[in-house]
Amino acid sequence: MRTVGLTYDLKSDYKFKEGDPEDANAEFDHPSTVDVIGKAISANGFKVKKIGNVSSLLEKIDNLGVDIVFNISEGLAGRNRESQVPILLEMAQVPFVGADALTLGLTLDKLMAKKIFIAEGIPTPKFFEVNSVEMLTDHGDCKFPLIVKPRFEGSSKGLSESSRVENIEQLKEQVDFITKTYKQPALVEEFISGQEFTVALVGNENPEVLPVVQIKIDGKLKLNDKFYTFARITSDRLEYICPARINQELKKKLDELALRVYKSVECRDFGRVDFRVDNDGNPYVLEINPLPSLSTEDVFMVVAQNIGITYEQMMGKILDSALIRNGLN
Repeated sequence: MRTVGLTYDLKSDYKFKEGDPEDANAEFDHPSTVDVIGKAISANGFKVKKIGNVSSLLEKIDNLGVDIVFNISEGLAGRNRESQVPILLEMAQVPFVGADALTLGLTLDKLMAKKIFIAEGIPTPKFFEVNSVEMLTDHGDCKFPLIVKPRFEGSSKGLSESSRVENIEQLKEQVDFITKTYKQPALVEEFISGQEFTVALVGNENPEVLPVVQIKIDGKLKLNDKFYTFARITSDRLEYICPARINQELKKKLDELALRVYKSVECRDFGRVDFRVDNDGNPYVLEINPLPSLSTEDVFMVVAQNIGITYEQMMGKILDSALIRNGLN
């Protein structure tokens, strides 16, 4: 029986520091999520060995005793935090599930990811970067309303109702908040009014594009000015609708774009691409997440139910992709 190691970060592992925002540990997992993932891997006929976070991995790296590692670790700090576990595993020549350090570093930094999308001709909202409010002189050729985000965060960290700004005063206020609170540059994008979708993919050579999921907020599918915020993720105001209530033409556009995005950053085994679609039906890629949540309340579970498989079978598909890629099947 093969042994699968599990690397992860628990919300309880994070030690809040003075000045930390309330969502500082948002990307980390609940112990129950790690248990569910472990059980799902076991259900596929593997022995599971919990390794823990990057510090724990460092201590055990010479004696892991696993055939492959299933990595859901977000890392501890900095722009390259998601790359910490993969780079250690790569150095130790231990196979692992999911994207490598380069892909994870590129995609956590939304600005770098957008540069790749532009190079590949993939539509993404117009944007600019601001390092501090003092450097904000105008809003370039971007039109209001704009949305202000931290440059390298996930899990909707830093996103609140105030993130969408309609004038220069609001923009300055939000840029000041992001740069000081999250201690990183602010990414400012044109806000796409319309609908929001996410597309999950599994696989490598010929990735499988899974059914489109539509985001419903406060009971509405036509979101217009509503968007994903940290508060909404942690409430019951957000719903995932699968299959999305869209026509075949838009479905085809989203499927094709998701695949192009997945390949553009060399995603591996599984990932998720997030979109906004304007009121004229034009899709814009917001980001790709090569380390998406595998919680049973999240997108992969919703998609599994739609295609008629269990959560355990979905986890098996992801694991099989990695085993085949590493010649371990």
